[in-house]
Amino acid sequence: MSGRRALVVVAAGVAVAGTYVRWIRPWQMHWGATPEEVARSLPGDDLIPNATWNATRAVTVAATPEQIWPWLLQIGWGRAGWYGYDLVDNGGRPSVWEILPEHQHLEVGKEFPMSPWTATVCYAFEEPRWMLWRTGDTSGTWLWYLDAVDETHTRLITRMRDEYRWTSPGIIVQLSVDLFDIPFMRKCMLGVKARAERMARTG
Repeated sequence: MSGRRALVVVAAGVAVAGTYVRWIRPWQMHWGATPEEVARSLPGDDLIPNATWNATRAVTVAATPEQIWPWLLQIGWGRAGWYGYDLVDNGGRPSVWEILPEHQHLEVGKEFPMSPWTATVCYAFEEPRWMLWRTGDTSGTWLWYLDAVDETHTRLITRMRDEYRWTSPGIIVQLSVDLFDIPFMRKCMLGVKARAERMARTG
């Protein structure tokens, strides 16, 4: 590659990175969330005080926390699925549209499979308000939070926090999540919303 061509490639890469950091990343990290929700303190924030990745997403669900909670308890690969892109995130098995009684028990340490080989675990919870996941003492956190708006509407909020370890090989996974997490997270949240709202309508 000539010096001129290399310079063009580098300049294009810098432009793409700049566009992502300036415009795309702020949107995808705060999809659906209000400024107040982004700024508020939530369970687990203190575990990652200097988060590089601090994504808060939210959606309004026409259902109560009690009607949403069962769908969160059974989520996971090989369980109810992720209510999203099943071909990718559930091995091609369709995510379920019914409550699975065998997956309704929650305790600290309970696993939520991400794939056949990986899982995150329940670190702490307050039923039916919030559930915090983590995979170890040095890993990031993933919070599911239900904030009742009125008697029939709830804000479903997720917050993912992590501190990038730039010298670790794991940084590749962390940056991949930074770039590609939003379509899966958005689809999953909308899947929870659709199922809980159907439950609220049909009883």
